[in-house]
Amino acid sequence: MNEIMICAVGNVATPPVYRELANGASARFRLAVTARYWDRERNGWTDGHTNFFTVWAGRQLATNAAASLSVGEPVVVQGRLKVRTDVRDGQSRTSADIDAVAIGHDLARGTSAFRRTSRAEAGAPSPRRPEPDWRTPAPEETAEPAPGGREPEPAAVT
Repeated sequence: MNEIMICAVGNVATPPVYRELANGASARFRLAVTARYWDRERNGWTDGHTNFFTVWAGRQLATNAAASLSVGEPVVVQGRLKVRTDVRDGQSRTSADIDAVAIGHDLARGTSAFRRTSRAEAGAPSPRRPEPDWRTPAPEETAEPAPGGREPEPAAVT
């Protein structure tokens, strides 16, 4: 498999278009990726050329992207680069698409709240499993003695 995998960081340029097809969900949107560089003469950042990609997502990624993305939001897209050349009315046009494997908000430029979709929303039955306890146990809850053989000090409650 000789495919070009890329990671593009940019902004959502068009609202996601979501479709339910016979072979599953599909969504697409345009991604604007603008190069920025430090201009010594102006002593500031300057925008360079903007490249536009059509991002394609399938199945659950399509459903989640359509529900999560809005125009102007900063995103990171990882996927396969597909470059096509079409001839229309005697004119040759080249377009670049990304067949997305993963899409997420760019947390370097803002915050995001993750909400897991249930399996029922994804079209499959959801088994009931308890949520694991992700808390770090306080030192007094651990069975191991503290370094140096001393008893651990009680954890401060904040």
